[in-house]
Amino acid sequence: MLNGKTALITGASRGIGKGIAEVFAKNGCNIAFTFASSVEKAQAFEKELSETYGVKVKGYQSNAADFKQSEELASQVITDFGRVDVLINNAGITRDTLMLRMTEEQWDDVINTNLKSAFNLTKAFLKHFLGNRAGSIINMTSVVGVTGNAGQANYAASKAGMIGFTKSIAKELGSRNVRCNAVAPGFIETEMTHVLNEETKQGWINTIPLKRGGTPEDVANACLFLASDLSSYVTGQTLSVCGGMLM
Repeated sequence: MLNGKTALITGASRGIGKGIAEVFAKNGCNIAFTFASSVEKAQAFEKELSETYGVKVKGYQSNAADFKQSEELASQVITDFGRVDVLINNAGITRDTLMLRMTEEQWDDVINTNLKSAFNLTKAFLKHFLGNRAGSIINMTSVVGVTGNAGQANYAASKAGMIGFTKSIAKELGSRNVRCNAVAPGFIETEMTHVLNEETKQGWINTIPLKRGGTPEDVANACLFLASDLSSYVTGQTLSVCGGMLM
């Protein structure tokens, strides 16, 4: 479905981002991805994807929350791959606590990593997409960005902001055939959720009509649709991948 295309995926060394990279590579997509710290882990992932699926893969150590680093990243990826067709703004963190205890640093860290990063990378690739008169931007939001959640005011605000950002960019760029959509995962079982005790996890699952947590592949398949030509008439939308949590 993505044969010969190139995607940049931020925060793809683990969790949902890693799942997206694997599904995209399986579908013939060349992969550029960013990672925060572990060079050895990133190199191993490069080798695994390249050898398994025969596509070009390269990891870049870059902080998506930093505007200058994002500009430098975009320039380097375009130089290395020649063309980028898909941008997935996936980088994200949590700093959960009640507002009464939340510090300015905890607020700023989450807003910068989860929301400002989407501005940084979209801005950095904008001229490239407009010049090509093609491109698919996919922003990772969350069901929490729609519903809110106690103890996650910073995270919910960043993800709600992502939805508004997505709709605005879709309106700005649609006339140049550049699409922008968001994906809103629900309870997805990743390294981040493994630290939760079974009682907490079961409590989440009991609220889900499909009665299970999602997988990174579930989210990746939604991104695959939005990145491919199958969704050529889809822009400005938020696709929930939540097992029915949002209805």
